Amino acid sequence: MDLLVHEIGTLVTPLGEGARAGAAQGQLQTLKDAYLVIQDGKVVEVGSGSPPAFSGPSLSAQGKLVTPGLVDPHTHAVFAGSRVEEFLARTRGQRYTGGGILTTVAAVRQANQRELVELARPRLRRMLEEGTTTVEIKSGYGLTPEDELKMLSAIRELGQTTPLTVVPTFLGAHAFPAELSRQEYLDLVVEEMLPQVAGLAEFCDVFCDQGFYTPEEARRVLEAAKRLGLAPKLHADELAPVGAAELAAALGAISADHLLHISQAGIEAMARAGVVAVLLPGTAFVLAEPYPPARALIEAGVPVALGTDFNPGSCPISSLPLVMSLAVLKLGLTPEETLCAATLNAAAALNRAHELGSLEPGKLGDLVIWDANFLGELPYFIGHRLSLAVVKAGEVVWRASGV
Repeated sequence: MDLLVHEIGTLVTPLGEGARAGAAQGQLQTLKDAYLVIQDGKVVEVGSGSPPAFSGPSLSAQGKLVTPGLVDPHTHAVFAGSRVEEFLARTRGQRYTGGGILTTVAAVRQANQRELVELARPRLRRMLEEGTTTVEIKSGYGLTPEDELKMLSAIRELGQTTPLTVVPTFLGAHAFPAELSRQEYLDLVVEEMLPQVAGLAEFCDVFCDQGFYTPEEARRVLEAAKRLGLAPKLHADELAPVGAAELAAALGAISADHLLHISQAGIEAMARAGVVAVLLPGTAFVLAEPYPPARALIEAGVPVALGTDFNPGSCPISSLPLVMSLAVLKLGLTPEETLCAATLNAAAALNRAHELGSLEPGKLGDLVIWDANFLGELPYFIGHRLSLAVVKAGEVVWRASGV
């Protein structure tokens, strides 16, 4: 699609085709009185002042703030059933252990692919309306070959029938089903599931943590996944420091996510290996757990990204702008570091920093017009929906009334 976006009061974007780390994560390009030209879905020109002559459709930003479309690199947005009772139990002091995953597994096994798609579609629509243009979605609530394939097929269908870019991740190693022994299920994941899902998923994730998969078990799964062309990711050190971050570095994982209890050795290993730290402060907020050490990660040179971890149990938050507010309030990130974490670095956590996550020539024309005048207002207005219009690959896919 072709589009001229003009009358931009302030355009703010990171730059580059890879993750930004250290001080560079907070270094953004800011243009006043700006315009942006998109042709065939990609940005061809960004500038200040009077825009060039353009024969295609145009969109006025009405003097407001424009940023790249947000990228959510960690969600579990395809699920069935409810875990509201688990949520309420935590308000009475019950600590999260991950056991509720099997409640969702039972509900997903009862649902067919069509039902999973229709349940997820309005969730993705709400995310889009808040500025998210790319979303990763994991399987992991099936825990049988047929149910994991059903989930991944639903994820693929959502990518084909919604405006968002949808990135599929296989998380068969999420929990252990009750009907199999630990070793039987591990063998099933490696020997049967992985070969079947290799054509449906881009990444393989493992919940490597206390009470779940050990580093040795996670290594076996991820090494088998790599041989089949699936890039490795990890749910890492969320509940305890088990060495998952160190494993992510050793395997050359794209990202290690959560990291509430990452060790200093894990931080140093991730920095050396260039693994993206996907931080999920919404989960710590919901579970009343310690927040991950974001400043220590940035100061060590680890690129930091942000995701919602939207799921039915530990984080029923689908708003990436709300997570961005938590990043500033609770993680100590600056608004500039936060925007980079939710755009370019999040894209890098999905192997897509070369094509999205920033507004510069050659990248996809994904952007948001915000009801704000400068960047600091995005985290400041906590819980407000500030998006005025969302553009995906040059097409206006959502706009508020009157825009």
